[in-house]
Order: sequence, then structure tokens, then C-alpha cells
Amino acid sequence: MREIADRIRELADPYLKTRKNDIHTDISYGYALKLLQLEPGDPALVIPAILCHDLGWSKVPADLQTTAFGPNAFDFGLRRVHEVEGVKLARIILQQVDYNPAKIEEILQIIDGHDSRLTALSDSDKLVKDADKLFRFDPAGFRVNLELLSIEPATLIQYLSDRIEPWFFTSSAKRLAMDNLAKLKRLAI
Repeated sequence: MREIADRIRELADPYLKTRKNDIHTDISYGYALKLLQLEPGDPALVIPAILCHDLGWSKVPADLQTTAFGPNAFDFGLRRVHEVEGVKLARIILQQVDYNPAKIEEILQIIDGHDSRLTALSDSDKLVKDADKLFRFDPAGFRVNLELLSIEPATLIQYLSDRIEPWFFTSSAKRLAMDNLAKLKRLAI
């Protein structure tokens, strides 16, 4: 799986050059691998989905991207745009690596709704959603979001604190988020 993941990541790279999605994807991928060790989920779905989940931001104008996420978000329609466009790009990439067609369809269903759908379709979908959100609690991800959103650390810490329960599906992700949040508070990043 590692070889195919590396190839998917390589093909995804040109689409991840906006919104610091290259950093986001790599950190989220690390959390997906960790969650796969702790929770049920299919690596053949989770890994490609997390590597491709945010490709669609490349189709959203850069000056509008921060209006769709974070404490000051108001344009939730752009979340759907990035999901829909991401599905199109992910299909191309997964077909280029000759991925199993049945798995491609499941992966695309996960990507299509990874931010906007409040429920999870499967255990694998839960892990993708959780790994995606854990980025925000990671110290490096936290710093990225401080820069992108131009907000104070205390504001972002409070925003994240309020979202642990509604955001996360797995107990492992909640625990990781709480542990990271405690570190962020201590570091007063």
C-alpha cells in the first residue's frame, strides 16, 4: 500500500499547492495511519481518500478559500465546491494508478461530503473525517491555520475546544485532539 500511496501523493501534489494543502495532507495522512491502528477502517479506502480529499481547493480562487473554513467562515457553499471538484480530480488520479474501480467509487463517496456531510457513511469515512480535522489540533497545523486565518491563538484554541465533541466520530480521535489541545494551551502558541 505504501508504494501506491506514494504514487497517489505524487500525482496529487500539483493540486495541493494552495491553502498549504500539501502540509495539511501530509499531517492528515499521518493521523489516518495512526487511526487505522486504533480504530476499524479499510486502509484501501482511508489512505487514498485522505491523500485526495482536498484536491478541489485548487479549483476555488485563493482569495475566497478562507471564507469557507475556520471561525470566520461564512461561505459554506465553497466547501461543497471543493468536494465536488475534488471528486473529479481524485477519480482521474486513482484511475491513473489503476486503482480497483469498486474501491474508487467508495473513495469518491467519502471525498464527496468529507466536510459538508455531518454523518459518516462507514468506519473508513469516520477515519478520513477525523484525520482531516485532527490537522487543526496538530501544533504544525495549528500554526498553519493561525497564519491562513490571521487570528489570535486564544481565539483558535477556543474555537477548537468547542468542536471536539461535534466534530469527531471516534474515541481515538477525540483523545488525540484533547491531548494536542492541552499541548497547544501549554505552549501558548
